[in-house]
Amino acid sequence: METPLYIAQKLADQTTSISKKSLEVLASILIRTEVKKGQNFLNEREVCTQMGYVHQGIVRQYYYKNGKELTEHFCCEDDVFICIESFLRQKPSHLVVEALENSVIYGIPHDPLLRLASENYEIEKVYRGLLENSLILSQKKMDMFRFESAHERYNRLLKSKPEIIRRAPLSYIASFLLMTPETLSRVRANVV
Repeated sequence: METPLYIAQKLADQTTSISKKSLEVLASILIRTEVKKGQNFLNEREVCTQMGYVHQGIVRQYYYKNGKELTEHFCCEDDVFICIESFLRQKPSHLVVEALENSVIYGIPHDPLLRLASENYEIEKVYRGLLENSLILSQKKMDMFRFESAHERYNRLLKSKPEIIRRAPLSYIASFLLMTPETLSRVRANVV
């Protein structure tokens, strides 16, 4: 059942175990937001004031380059997203966060989170763990682009996040994998 306490537990499960009291404290700052398909959770040049936890739906992070949208990341149920530089520095974001389906997102607000992390070691461990997970994900993505062929990148996504293949438009998937839509079509045709 979806309650802030349930969501706090799901967040902690991604990093470390914490006491019920700390879960209740974390749950107390969560912000539930419903975002309709095609709407933005965060716009370009806005400050990212919340980490996001996708309870329901799928979102993508993208940016503009030379007038084109380039997909940076997808998040589905039980994924956490963050526009890391904007969130940490409280500066305007280059990224946009858009719902690809009607979505329910729980935000973890910056200022209350930092206050709680300074007062509660368990909350600080959850916060640090979420940041570490985000950095590791970014490193893995960069390694994928540096060392893998287009076919290998598609197969990795197909095995690790098949729901993205099923739910996201192919043009966004191609952009995420640094391929043209035509290359993605050829790669998909050769998957056995």
